[in-house]
Amino acid sequence: MPLKNYYTLLEVAAGAPLDEIKKAFRQQIARYHPDKVQHLGKEFQSMAADRAAELTEAYRILSDEGRRAEYDRAAAAAGGLPATHVAGPPSSGSSAEPSVQPAPAPASEPARDTSTTGQFTRERASRDVFVRKATMTRLRQALEAVGGGYDESPVPGFDIACVPKSKLFARNKNPRLLGRFISRLDREAVADAWQEAAKWGVPAGDDVCVLLMGTSLAPARELAAEISDQRRKQRKGGKLTLIPVDASVWDAHMPFDAPEVAKTLLARLKSGG
Repeated sequence: MPLKNYYTLLEVAAGAPLDEIKKAFRQQIARYHPDKVQHLGKEFQSMAADRAAELTEAYRILSDEGRRAEYDRAAAAAGGLPATHVAGPPSSGSSAEPSVQPAPAPASEPARDTSTTGQFTRERASRDVFVRKATMTRLRQALEAVGGGYDESPVPGFDIACVPKSKLFARNKNPRLLGRFISRLDREAVADAWQEAAKWGVPAGDDVCVLLMGTSLAPARELAAEISDQRRKQRKGGKLTLIPVDASVWDAHMPFDAPEVAKTLLARLKSGG
C-alpha cells in the first residue's frame, strides 16, 4: 500500500512548524465531528469517521519529532516527499553539523507526480462525489417533506434544478430552485454560480433561488461582498437570490429578502426532520 502523504492530508507544507500542524489538524478534524455529519446518513458518517481517523494518525505522526523524522525519511524513499524536506537523524548535541541536503532540481525540470499525492487527490475527489450525492439526497428529501410543489428539470452546471408546478387557476409564485455543491465555497464560486443561474429564467422574468452548498466556506463578509457585487451587475428581469449554505451543519447566510420556500426548506434541513 502506498504511503499516505500526511502533509497533504492536513493541507500543510512538508516543512510546516508544529503550531501550524496543530492548527491545521483542529480545522480539519472539526469538519468530521459526529455532530456535523449525523444528519447525512450512516454511509457518510462511516466515511467521516474513517477520515477523522486518518487525520488523527497524521497528527500523531507529525506532532512527534522522532516519528516525523522517521516518516519523512520513509516518504522520501518512496518518492512521496522532496528530499530537501527529509529530517536528518537526531543530533547528539548542539555542536553537531547539519546534514547536507541534495541540491534542488533545475527549474526547467517538471515536477514529478508522486503516488501519494495522486492517491490523496483521488481520495478527495471520491469524497467530494460522495458528499455531493449525500447532500443532494437530503435536499430532495426535504423538498418532498415541505411540499414545495416542484418538478425537476436538468440545468447544466447544477446538481439539482426545480421548476414550480403549475396551478390550475393561479400562477405558482414560488421561485425556480437551483442547487450546486462545491467543496470550497468562496467568491469565485459565488460569481460562477450567479452567472450560470442568471441564464435560467431570470431574463424571462422568473425568480430564481440558488442554494450554493459546500463543506468549506470563505468568511461571511467575503461571500456577502461578492453577492452584493453580482446584484449590482444584474440586468433587468426576474429576481435572483443566492444563499451560501454550510452543508456540514446546514447553516445558511440567509438574506433578509430570501423567498419563504427557501427559508422553510433550510429550516427543515437544519432540524434534520
